[in-house]
Amino acid sequence: MAKPTFKDIATLAKVGTATVERVLNGRGGVRGDTVERVVLAARALGYPRILPERHRGLLRIEVMLVRPETTFFRRLSRAFERIAATLNPLVVVHRSFPDEMNPVEIARRIASTETPRAGLILAVPDHPLIRAAIETVAARGVPVVHVVTRASDRVGEFVGIDNYAAGRSAAMFMARMLPQGGPVIALCHPIYRVHRDRIRGFSDYFSDNPGAATRFVWLGFGHDDDARSADLLFHALRRHPDLAGLYNAGGANAALLDVLRRDPRGREVYFVGHELTDYTARALREGYMQIVLDQAPEAQARRALDLILHHVGLTEIAPDQSPIRFVTITAESI
Repeated sequence: MAKPTFKDIATLAKVGTATVERVLNGRGGVRGDTVERVVLAARALGYPRILPERHRGLLRIEVMLVRPETTFFRRLSRAFERIAATLNPLVVVHRSFPDEMNPVEIARRIASTETPRAGLILAVPDHPLIRAAIETVAARGVPVVHVVTRASDRVGEFVGIDNYAAGRSAAMFMARMLPQGGPVIALCHPIYRVHRDRIRGFSDYFSDNPGAATRFVWLGFGHDDDARSADLLFHALRRHPDLAGLYNAGGANAALLDVLRRDPRGREVYFVGHELTDYTARALREGYMQIVLDQAPEAQARRALDLILHHVGLTEIAPDQSPIRFVTITAESI
């Protein structure tokens, strides 16, 4: 294969050949982000020369996630870790885990200029302070990608499932699978747009199908907290002796399953929730859960990183922009 020329590198890095010559010959006078693009382009093309060690680690992508103790975000974090290990050594993927209930701290971390960043991937709550920080970072030219849930409508691309469709799907399953009808309830964490979109889809389905015997009667804010979610379900079972269905738009599935296992009607409640884990798989097999909608965090991590790499010129092919497909899982498919 022919040796890459300065022109080849310049084309990939989207700069002039004079800039490439200055960077590769160490002449200085080139902005740091431009140096990153040139060095990465040279390495990507296999330029036959040892590039200066001081350029190593220049491309830093920060991934900011919340709730690392939950099964879903552990899956997402590990996916970023595994994918990062396959990338060019120049690409550093740094993960951080701020407190989801501290928007001031999240906003401070997002807006920080302590360490140069080539891109920012966020799975954080929707809050005015956080939105303002994201807009500040984007104004500096840093690409922003929202993964799982969107924290800003104005800035950044979104990688995730169609959450409205997921909520409608959960409602459709209940309406179709519960011919005898009855009241159904839902739980969510209100600070996340992803949850609000799912509940909106769930509610709209019943509004659009008023003749269905199944009725959406109550929404509880469990905040993905085990104790609070369990308490809400316990009281809902007392309040509605004929409870037909439960839709959990977020986390704390394990706590909800503990309540159902202790209730004599536990297997009679049609339970639709999110994310395949060891305990939701067990619940499907035992009949305490009927459907799991898994949002494929591994696919979300891959696309989010691909978007950042495309923005900085490391990949020429633009990633697919369509929603990530969520997977419908039943006891028969595991």
